[in-house]
Amino acid sequence: MDLAIESIRPVGKTRLHPLLFVHGAWHGAWCWERFLPWFADRGWESHAVDLRGHGRSPNRGSRRTTRIHDYVADLGEAVDALDRPPILIAHSLGGLVAQRFLETREMPGAVLLAPVPLAGVTRTTLMAATRHPLRFLQANLTFDLGALVKDRKVAADLLLPADTDPTEVDSIWSRLQGESYVAYLQMLFTVRPRPPLISTPVVIVAGTEDRLFTVEAQRRTARAYGSELMVIEGGAHDLMFGPRWEAAAMAAHKAAASF
Repeated sequence: MDLAIESIRPVGKTRLHPLLFVHGAWHGAWCWERFLPWFADRGWESHAVDLRGHGRSPNRGSRRTTRIHDYVADLGEAVDALDRPPILIAHSLGGLVAQRFLETREMPGAVLLAPVPLAGVTRTTLMAATRHPLRFLQANLTFDLGALVKDRKVAADLLLPADTDPTEVDSIWSRLQGESYVAYLQMLFTVRPRPPLISTPVVIVAGTEDRLFTVEAQRRTARAYGSELMVIEGGAHDLMFGPRWEAAAMAAHKAAASF
C-alpha cells in the first residue's frame, strides 16, 4: 500500500479497538497532530491516513478529478492495513467518505467532526461565493478548490475560530493544499450521506462557529442516525485546532469509548 499512515501506539494497556483518523478537504494526516498523542495517552492505538494526493500520499492520477469513491477506496485500504477493525474519527469531507465507506463495511463505531451534512454543500457554496467572491471565482476558473484557502485571511475565516493564536494560524495555513474539484461537484449535486444504509453507530460533533456547516444541519444528520449531537461552544470548522481543540477531543473520546 502506497498510502501514508501516521501511527502512535499507547504505552501500557491498549483499548480494544484502534482509532483511524480521516482528514477532510485541503488537509492531511497532519491535522490530527494534537489528537494522535492525546488519544494514545488515553490508551488508544491511533492512526491517521493521508488520502491520495494529500500529505505524503501520491496522487494516483489527477487530484482535480479524484472522486469520492476513490477516497472511499483509500479508506478501505487503510482499514485493511490495520490488524483490527477501527473506530473511525473523520472530519468534514472525510466524514462523507467515512459514511460512504460504512454503507458496505460495518465498523465498531464512527465519530464525525463537522462532516458534510445531509443537505450537501449547497449552502456552503453560497456562503463562500458571497463572503469571498474573488477566491470562489478563482477556484471555479482553475478547477481547484485550493484557491479558496491560498489566502491566509480567507482560510482562517472559513476554518478557524477568531481567537486562534496567529502563530497557529500560520502553521495550519502553510500546510493547506489543493482539493479535487470533481469531488466538490459530487458533494454539490450527487453524493450525499445515506444514514439508512449504515448499521455502524455514528456520533456527530459540531462547532457553534463553523462557517461551512451549521449546527442545525449537523443536528439533522445526528437525528438521522438516532444519536445525540455533541456541540462544541466556540468551535469552528477545524475542530482539531484553536483554543477549544481539547474539548473536541474529549467529545470524540467520550463517543469512541461508548462503542
